[in-house]
Amino acid sequence: MSRHQSIADAHPLDRPIWSSLTTGWAHVAEGDDRARRLDPLYGPFGAPADASPENAEALAALIPSGGELWLVGEKNVVASPGTVIRRTALLHQMVADIVAPPAKPIDFVPLDESDAVEMRALALLTKPGPFFERTHRLGAFIGVRIDGQLVAMAGERMRINEFTEVSGVCTHPDHRGKGYAGALMRIVSARIVARGERPFLHTYADNVTAIALYETLGFRLRTPLDMTVLACA
Repeated sequence: MSRHQSIADAHPLDRPIWSSLTTGWAHVAEGDDRARRLDPLYGPFGAPADASPENAEALAALIPSGGELWLVGEKNVVASPGTVIRRTALLHQMVADIVAPPAKPIDFVPLDESDAVEMRALALLTKPGPFFERTHRLGAFIGVRIDGQLVAMAGERMRINEFTEVSGVCTHPDHRGKGYAGALMRIVSARIVARGERPFLHTYADNVTAIALYETLGFRLRTPLDMTVLACA
């Protein structure tokens, strides 16, 4: 089997960043057919077209000055000259076919551009994953407000044809244990399913608490994936 055949036959979720950058994220992608990155205002993600040294160098050229690129699903990443691998981790990629609605109704609100500052502040406080200035524009987000304060949210990030990632799930430390995260994830996931798509997500493989929650919502492990963070040396 040729290299081109193996790439064509691969599941789009095996390399979710490249798949997103060439489909649902194409309008906010930078680069070319050798390597692409997400517009840095939206997030730190990037990927090469394949593992060739030439494409690795093209990817290295896309690292923002003073920034980094996050790669997901790329195997045996080798730092090109002038770059360094800053961090690696093992992720669990989970998918769901059917997600039940919340056991009891939850008061939630749609979040939009007017909520952007609060959304990023909540994400920076709780660290659900990279959340940049325009991350909220990558998909629909919903949240819970208590006395006017945004205390929980969940939304969409990667978009790959019939797959949409549930992401940005977080709850303010003062309001945890009330079921907000699970309820919001159910609503976001149910909307994805209603569109005829499949929800998926990524979590660190050692985050057993989160994995247990996701399993109660109907998510199941699809595959482990490597995550690599590249930066300029």
